[in-house]
Amino acid sequence: MTEAATRRTPGTPCWTSLMVHSLAATQDFYHSLFGWEFTPGPQQLGAYVRAVQGGRPVAGLSELPPERHLPVAWTTYLASDDADETAEMIRACGGTVAVGPLDADEAGRTLIAADPEGAVFGVWQESTYTAEETGAPGTPVWHELLTREGTGVHKFYRMVFGYQAETTAGEEPGCRTLHLDGRPVCAIQSVGDALPRDRGPYWMTHFAVEDVDDTVRRVTELGGQLVRPPSRGATGHRATVRDPEGAAFTVVRRAEG
Repeated sequence: MTEAATRRTPGTPCWTSLMVHSLAATQDFYHSLFGWEFTPGPQQLGAYVRAVQGGRPVAGLSELPPERHLPVAWTTYLASDDADETAEMIRACGGTVAVGPLDADEAGRTLIAADPEGAVFGVWQESTYTAEETGAPGTPVWHELLTREGTGVHKFYRMVFGYQAETTAGEEPGCRTLHLDGRPVCAIQSVGDALPRDRGPYWMTHFAVEDVDDTVRRVTELGGQLVRPPSRGATGHRATVRDPEGAAFTVVRRAEG
């Protein structure tokens, strides 16, 4: 069966990327952890590769200039039908646009922005239709904004992308699931003082795995760190880890049914 190709609803998480200090070492880590292969991507902003899993691109990796000593973090990209119009909305609603909008070869148009609380995210206007996510191991399956207090920032995302927020049974306290067209697409998690003081709010990418405990073991063997031990909840079994450069991500085996 062929995967259905669709235009993603604006506001739907549609891509995730990571800027690192050592692209080669990071490729080795994620190849060993998830089995990713890599192909060249747009080079406007420097060295960039696409991670490929099961024949389809699942994430992007790029290398920071040597003089830029920035913290390393995964960036969630939200779909847009018009990146320039979305940039105007972001500014009008109290966010900032740091990069773009600019063309990414012939693949689409993109920008990097921050919400009013400082959480960085991307916007992606794709020029072609893309395959829907499959939930296969090694692919992103969920995105969650971790922030100190979510009420104000939820208003920003609702105004820019039209999300409807709901609290779902079984969710952690302070979590709001954001819906588009009646479908859950991402979440805002209010964590209060549990958010590290050395960093502000940020988007967290969740990657599907077959075995959470085994994946955590391999992360540490490959030079990464455990941040949040494996736990089971209504949505499945998950743990939060960091790669060797410090980028945090969650690995999850979703609950059946």
